Amino acid sequence: MFSLFKLSLQLSGFPIRKAKTALQKIISLPESERLVFIESQKKAIVKYHLDNNLFYSELVGSSEFEDWDTLPILTKGKLQQPLTNRLSKGYTVKNSYINKTSGSSGNPFVFAKDKYSHALTWASNYMRFGWHNIDLDTAYQARFYGIPKDFRGRITERFKDLLSNRYRFSVFDLSDKKLESFLKKFENSRFHYINGYTSAIVLFAKFLERKNIVLKNVCPTLKVCVVTSEMLFEKDRMLLERQFGIAVVNEYGASELDLIAFENAEGQWQINTETLYVEIVDEKGTALPYGETGRVVVTSLFNEAHSFIRYEIGDIGTIDENSTPEKPILKQLIGRTNDIVQFPTGKKSGGLVFYYVTKSIIEDSGNVKEFIIKQIELDYFIVDYVSERELNGIEIEKIEKAIQLYLEPNLKFDFIRKDILQRTARGKLRQFTSELGFS
Repeated sequence: MFSLFKLSLQLSGFPIRKAKTALQKIISLPESERLVFIESQKKAIVKYHLDNNLFYSELVGSSEFEDWDTLPILTKGKLQQPLTNRLSKGYTVKNSYINKTSGSSGNPFVFAKDKYSHALTWASNYMRFGWHNIDLDTAYQARFYGIPKDFRGRITERFKDLLSNRYRFSVFDLSDKKLESFLKKFENSRFHYINGYTSAIVLFAKFLERKNIVLKNVCPTLKVCVVTSEMLFEKDRMLLERQFGIAVVNEYGASELDLIAFENAEGQWQINTETLYVEIVDEKGTALPYGETGRVVVTSLFNEAHSFIRYEIGDIGTIDENSTPEKPILKQLIGRTNDIVQFPTGKKSGGLVFYYVTKSIIEDSGNVKEFIIKQIELDYFIVDYVSERELNGIEIEKIEKAIQLYLEPNLKFDFIRKDILQRTARGKLRQFTSELGFS
């Protein structure tokens, strides 16, 4: 099938064929040579930016380096300055790929990729979706994402959807009436895969569960569901597999980088070692051994237009202790570094752990569709939820007892029923947020 998207990449100057060939050569390297390639590319990209990028050389404080571990951690806060200050020699906004991060970390910024680097990102996408028999040139995508509300932005995204052979289900309205229209679209379309924000896709699955419908029975062409951008809990995975009747794949990526980890055919969350180098570091920026939990730091091995070297993405995670440098496996993502719950006793925990403790009890009521938790004070939290009816006293008591048992006693809660939950401008749902600021 003729691919409008691939043609648009080529006409825009993105060398997708060259990138696919280069990626295949990397993949084909024997295991003994893969580690040599990674180390060589790490040194090459650092040297390039020290020689050609004033922003990065000033950050390092030298034009040379000897030890990888002494390179500074690049935080998002340091990138919040005009893009022209951060571009390498020879690169401009006109000859680079320019985009903006979602701002889910609280620190949005504009970034750049050189066109070859961006083509490698797409080559990586083609390869990883291919693991699950999805050909991005021909497969029709059911896309659960946000969409700009202004006319020009909406038209631009719809045009991209047309080029990319996908249909967009906007996640800003997830009422039963709207979900019914989603179902009708699946009944009348030959979708091959679902891709989008976890929370919206889970809500659609709950709708199907209430109607006792398996999606593949109404859309037999469906092969796989790829969830991204938000946490996928095991209970939700089981729900998706049951109500969709297809495999569920967990994706972890960042627009400024690439796909960071993608679930392979064996069910492992395989980290990208072809275009990225991923580390887990402690508070001092020292790389931790496999199996230990810390901040996720990523290096883009090919982006010459903009330096992303030891870049702190804003997440907390763990690489499996049985990983190898050639094939590291992401064991878990605990949450974002700026979503930390703090308790009166001084105890700290990942906000999503707090969310997880309450999740099963709230949803076991059979009433609550989705919810978010906001920390207002050390001992005070607000739970916003969407439901058919208000939570009763017995249900609230069960939630509070579970939190007291697993986390800490003497916490205060307000449970506020909402018609809809507030999502980010791009449609993401932040399950836990803190107004305290991490200290």
